[in-house]
Amino acid sequence: MLLSSAAAGFVTSAGLIIAIGAQNAFVLRQGVQRSHVGLVVAVCMASDMALIVYGVAGMGALVLAWPQLLQGLRFGGAAFLACYGLLAAHRAWRGTGALQPGQGQPQSRRRVLLACLAFTFLNPHVYLDTMVLIGTISTRYAGTAQWAFGLGACLASVVWFSALGFGARFLQPVFRNRHAWRVLDACIAVFMLVMCGLLLLPHLRWAATKQPH
Repeated sequence: MLLSSAAAGFVTSAGLIIAIGAQNAFVLRQGVQRSHVGLVVAVCMASDMALIVYGVAGMGALVLAWPQLLQGLRFGGAAFLACYGLLAAHRAWRGTGALQPGQGQPQSRRRVLLACLAFTFLNPHVYLDTMVLIGTISTRYAGTAQWAFGLGACLASVVWFSALGFGARFLQPVFRNRHAWRVLDACIAVFMLVMCGLLLLPHLRWAATKQPH
């Protein structure tokens, strides 16, 4: 029973975090560059695990009770993604990304840490996915089985971010080509700006309904 609960938690969490997201794109780029990979992976894993534990403990209800907080995170996250997307677009246009992974300009540990935290906690969907969705599904299980479900969900986060961050180094032969970095930065720029638009879309729709006809 406990094993099946843990497996269900693993599959549920994997289905949520493996989907392409701004955080995953950031982890991938850091992994290819081999820049503070251990730090980035550790922060992503620890953050996900903490939110999952809070969700299983029943804290997801607080997230739903504070819609203003999620709204603030929505705008903050959109602004951050827009800035990061424009920076990536600038790198792609100028070709100023690291030409050889691990041999470009060193990145500040503090800057990487702050960016990682922003990608993680300025995304309102991370709270809905972990604390609300995973937390709600875990209530289908009772007692120890519920925490086994949460453990399986945490394990999925550990496996995914470790594989993405440390496995990205195998793409280094591809990114020794200068143009490959420009393509990657261009794709990241488009993706970040699209994510920014998706975060703002509900607000834009609401504003449109308030316009006089």
